Amino acid sequence: MKFKIPPLVTYIARRGISLFIAVIIALYVTILVANMGGYVDELMKNEIRLMVTQAIRADPYYRSLPKTEVDKLIEARFISEIKRRGLDKPFLIRSFIYLANAITLDLGRAMYLTSDSGSSQVKTIILERLPQTVMLFTTATVINFFIHLYFGLILSRKYGSIWDKIVIYLVPTSSIPGWFYGILLILIFASWLHILPYGGLVDYPPPSDPLMYSLSVLKHSILPIASWVIGSLFIGIYYDRTLFLIYSTEDYVEAARAKGLPSRLIERRYVLRNALPPKITQLAFAVIASWTGAIVTEAVFNWPGLGRVILDSILTFDVPVLLGVTVIYAYLLAATVLILDIIYGFIDPRIRARGGVV
Repeated sequence: MKFKIPPLVTYIARRGISLFIAVIIALYVTILVANMGGYVDELMKNEIRLMVTQAIRADPYYRSLPKTEVDKLIEARFISEIKRRGLDKPFLIRSFIYLANAITLDLGRAMYLTSDSGSSQVKTIILERLPQTVMLFTTATVINFFIHLYFGLILSRKYGSIWDKIVIYLVPTSSIPGWFYGILLILIFASWLHILPYGGLVDYPPPSDPLMYSLSVLKHSILPIASWVIGSLFIGIYYDRTLFLIYSTEDYVEAARAKGLPSRLIERRYVLRNALPPKITQLAFAVIASWTGAIVTEAVFNWPGLGRVILDSILTFDVPVLLGVTVIYAYLLAATVLILDIIYGFIDPRIRARGGVV
């Protein structure tokens, strides 16, 4: 009897392979851009030469040697250090080595940055800062999701009302970035009222009691979370309100009204249920995006998250750290897309038909 591969397995494998290829292309482009086509490596070589020269000339043991001998010693140590770091190979070859390491999650060591514990391992640097970022920005993202969903649904019932018009008028306020609202919140609640801290993760010195430590972190996270919520409040509510209005005008909704079904039942069964898939997709991508932090917001609130790591790595041209963050984000994004495709393949017959999943 001939074995037949289930259509769902074929669909998942096909999508997984295409996403993996997309991840490889994205990573290689990131390597080229982050290294500026090899220019950063040349800067590293110059810095290595300078460090070796300063170290040898500052050593009293070598001061008595003739200048030619010192120069030879500097050159020999420079070449040894270049080989140790793999910088003696052409950039094209190194770029594929970097790509292979990235694909296998061998993130290597940072060039300049270190973790809070003093490690130069890129994986350690990222994993130490990721929990703070998830705690702050993922929380804000989830809060935004439910606020926008709830008030968007309410406004869709009150289309054309005074509250609907107020939200429409206030949508342009969302063009102001969240970090700007953060500065205003700091001026009001920290500088003027003195009821919330200016920034940071926890009080100094940190409380020894776990409960008090958690409360201190919660207190420090109020303003940055509020800045993100305020920054996208009205445009998010307006988007969801419009989405619900679009679904409420579909033919199947009109047919349900013609049958005399209660409005709340129609809303729950035909509007909200059909609007949830795109909303869940939006939430999934927003959560993954929030894991990279927000550079300016973290700088404003002195929040020790992944956004600060990204900023420091950009300023110092620390390519391994930049690449490490990109690798993790690319894999998370690809995994999210694949999981969503699988879920939609189960719940949406139209997607199953297009994907050949029966």
